[in-house]
Amino acid sequence: MKAFQVAENGKPLVEVELETPTPTGQEILLKTISCGVCHSDIHIHDGYFELGGGAKLPTPLMEPLTMGHEIFGEVIAFGEKVSNIKVGEKYVAYPWIGCGDCELCNVDKTQYCMNNTNLGVNVGGGYGDHVLVPGEQYLFDAGDTPDNLAGSYACRGLTAFSALKKAEPFPQDNSLVIISAGGLGLLALKIAIAKYGINPIVIDIDDDKLKVAKELGASAVINSSSEGAAGKILELTGGGARSIVDFVGAEVTANLGYQCLTRGGTLVVVGLFGGQIKVALPVHVLTEKKLIGSYVGSLGEMKELMALVADGKIEPVEVESRNVAEANRTLKEMKEGKLLGLVALTHS
Repeated sequence: MKAFQVAENGKPLVEVELETPTPTGQEILLKTISCGVCHSDIHIHDGYFELGGGAKLPTPLMEPLTMGHEIFGEVIAFGEKVSNIKVGEKYVAYPWIGCGDCELCNVDKTQYCMNNTNLGVNVGGGYGDHVLVPGEQYLFDAGDTPDNLAGSYACRGLTAFSALKKAEPFPQDNSLVIISAGGLGLLALKIAIAKYGINPIVIDIDDDKLKVAKELGASAVINSSSEGAAGKILELTGGGARSIVDFVGAEVTANLGYQCLTRGGTLVVVGLFGGQIKVALPVHVLTEKKLIGSYVGSLGEMKELMALVADGKIEPVEVESRNVAEANRTLKEMKEGKLLGLVALTHS
């Protein structure tokens, strides 16, 4: 099999030939059709997260890694214990796989398991043309979703879905503010419309991206780099938002979001851009604001999300398809902020 791997953090991916795995037991072998390029891939590739103030959280490679955790593929083989899967069927793979037998895994929090084998994160993923999935419970039907979009529901879609559930927006358009009109923010916009029946306010620093968000259903858009942006948010939300989801996770966006919450409001920080937030503790207590981190989503949430997807209730967003050989160019453009929406790598 062919794969594009991180051999050294920060260096260009290298094309390698690997032995195609043979599934046994409960394993399923997928031939990769497409794999979304997620912003998390940048941090995996670079080998660190920015903590603010020049500090970094290192995530060094243990060995060469085939990245790619937004996987959509076709079943070509499976182990002897698989019973409900057929060769030729196509599925999205849930990548956040825990040990299956710990306190976290037993309460549907496999994404937090410390003994994990996350596809494309610490075991081979969709930048390779074959992916080994450890069980059929991790495979989901995507209905009529376009092939190049389907895999994005395994991370960006799931991340947005889980974050929106944590935010618990009231059923009014101005109760929810989404920070980011990038690929993840646009998916969140579509999911919010489908699940909650509301058209949120969307914030970004890029007018082109905001134009797309408005066309896709945002009730209002605000350029946060413009003068008086915070005041505009407070005006549109009637004094403060009930729920704000920050898909950027930068110091400036998180502080802006916290500032623009109403009393008792919730700020869910999803993005991993980096930095710090400063909170005056007495004010935090008196206003009862909630600050929550949200990382991907549970297997149960994936089932909820994919039921909406398979039923066609989430309107698809546009995805740019690129051959997997363009992985290095795609990562570079994502780091430079040049991608306007979702990009998926395809295997020909």
